[in-house]
Amino acid sequence: MKSTLFRLLVVFSTFCSMGLAAPERWADEIAALTKHDATNPPPPGAVLFVGSSSIRMWESLAKDFPETPVINRGFGGSELADCLFYADRIIIPYRPRAIVVYAGENDIAAGKSAETVADDFQKFRTKIHQSLPDAQLYYLSMKFSPSRAKFRDSMRRGNELIAADCAKAKNCTFVDVNTPMLSTTGQPRPELFQDDLLHMRPEGYAIWTNVLKPLLRR
Repeated sequence: MKSTLFRLLVVFSTFCSMGLAAPERWADEIAALTKHDATNPPPPGAVLFVGSSSIRMWESLAKDFPETPVINRGFGGSELADCLFYADRIIIPYRPRAIVVYAGENDIAAGKSAETVADDFQKFRTKIHQSLPDAQLYYLSMKFSPSRAKFRDSMRRGNELIAADCAKAKNCTFVDVNTPMLSTTGQPRPELFQDDLLHMRPEGYAIWTNVLKPLLRR
């Protein structure tokens, strides 16, 4: 009995340690992102993009917003909790005038509930505005990637909860980039996605750009 209890405690503590250390898996990538900041700091007052691989792989970002100084701080397959964990290193020091975040889709796919994702977003929003009260925060809605069809209801619910949170918060805007990516029947358009049916082709980024441009000109 005692040995069984001991094994359960070991498994539980290991699980908790892994959960607590989860953001550390991106440590090398974060270090690479900030490596040149000391000698080549990004300009203050730029628009900073942060979040998961949909941001990291936005290779045309600077070209898509030629009149707007942009900083790309997308990393790995990050979740909202990871963005919160690294905010003091990859967001706040740059003093951006606006922050565009895309995260939440990986969270849902990893098993988090829509409510947990919305709560993580609220924590992220609070952290950002404690340090940068005048910065505009734009949350890009979770897209309905074809490869993650089984999570669609949870993503829809998460989008609704985060939209409601943004509606009552200062300097916070929910940006619906998902609807323009759907067909007339409400299904995601496969031609906007790469072969993995998760990451986007340039045509998908073009939609995001068109939605964001009027907002970032403000």
